[in-house]
Amino acid sequence: MERFRFLTAGESHGPMLGAVVEGVPAGLALTEADLAVDLARRQRGYGRGARQAIEQDRARILSGVRHGYTMGSPILLEVENRDWANWTRVMQVGPLSDEEAAEIAALAADGNKRARPITAVRPGHADLAGALKYGFNDVRNSLERSSARETTARVAAGGVARAFLRALGIEVWSFTAEVGGVAVDPASCTRTRDEADASPLRCPDPVAEAAMIARIDEARSQGDTVGGVFEVVVHGAPIGLGSYTHWDRKLDAALAATVMSINIVKGVELGLGFEQTRRFGSQVHDVIERRNPDGTWVHRTNNAGGLTGGVTNGEPIIVRGAVKPISTLARPLPTADLVTGEELEKAHYERSDISVVPAAGVVGEAMVMLTLASFVLEKTGGDSMAEIADNLRRYQARIAAAPAVPVPGTKAGGHAANETPGA
Repeated sequence: MERFRFLTAGESHGPMLGAVVEGVPAGLALTEADLAVDLARRQRGYGRGARQAIEQDRARILSGVRHGYTMGSPILLEVENRDWANWTRVMQVGPLSDEEAAEIAALAADGNKRARPITAVRPGHADLAGALKYGFNDVRNSLERSSARETTARVAAGGVARAFLRALGIEVWSFTAEVGGVAVDPASCTRTRDEADASPLRCPDPVAEAAMIARIDEARSQGDTVGGVFEVVVHGAPIGLGSYTHWDRKLDAALAATVMSINIVKGVELGLGFEQTRRFGSQVHDVIERRNPDGTWVHRTNNAGGLTGGVTNGEPIIVRGAVKPISTLARPLPTADLVTGEELEKAHYERSDISVVPAAGVVGEAMVMLTLASFVLEKTGGDSMAEIADNLRRYQARIAAAPAVPVPGTKAGGHAANETPGA
């Protein structure tokens, strides 16, 4: 059984988005204010569109928490879609009466874009594949769930994971590393974490950020969109999360899968990623220098991104996500009609951001945190925060001590041939 997992529900223009977070131990301090921080960060960023001016995302905690502390039961979260007020008839849950159907038809005849069925599928979006898979003749049914709006629920769930990890000394943040081909220069990353987070693109390099903004403005002037790269950094993860024993227990594989699951992400790197293929091994592998008196291990570099063999090695975890340009363009690309199959000059357009790399980074944080929380619980076990913290302290103390000197003829693990481990 997975210890820490979540599911989301809801449509982009439905009444609400929801998330159920399961496996959260009892005794974790958690309030709605804790979740509001990342939801607000997700909405910011230069290049965002009109939807962000409508929504003021706040998550309500509807179950699993009493008097500010988790109870060990599933946590139910709800985020209201304020834009629902403009879509109540089009996105109505119940069957349409004859009068309601006539109302929608009249709105469509009057030029109301919301009321019109969508058949001009958008290149790069899930429109065509989704409509064919589920048997729809109106792309609205696919568009609503495949929208990036769903990631709001992920960020709300990620806030629960952040509170859990933070209580154990694990911190996660992200920054914008590249937009439109303009990348940060490590030598120019002069901003602190808080300063970077408050900047227009959540970028630690002010010089690169100015050039990134210029690229976004260029795309906007051309009715286009632009992608980029975000980087998620994890500090404080203990050695030993994950396993090399099976493919589905490797933490690096799980992180790659969860970050890739973000709607707009088309590539994931850990540590140096693909850059490793361009260097000799002597320039890639992280030299292990020593073990400190406190039991921590020092690597000369962190090209592996904190993971070796699918297991954390004590260095910061580094995960990057490649964000493609948004599929909905103000100057739509040519396409074909879902029903007739004939060529069309323009795909469907509703509204769109120009760039969402900073927001995608916040979603990336959420997915990394939710994944880490599951692996921490797998390692420590326990049903309450006190039990988990105690288990983690004892484990860290054990691995901080020097192992026994191996002796030929003893069992693997250092036990003598006639010795029972733990006896």
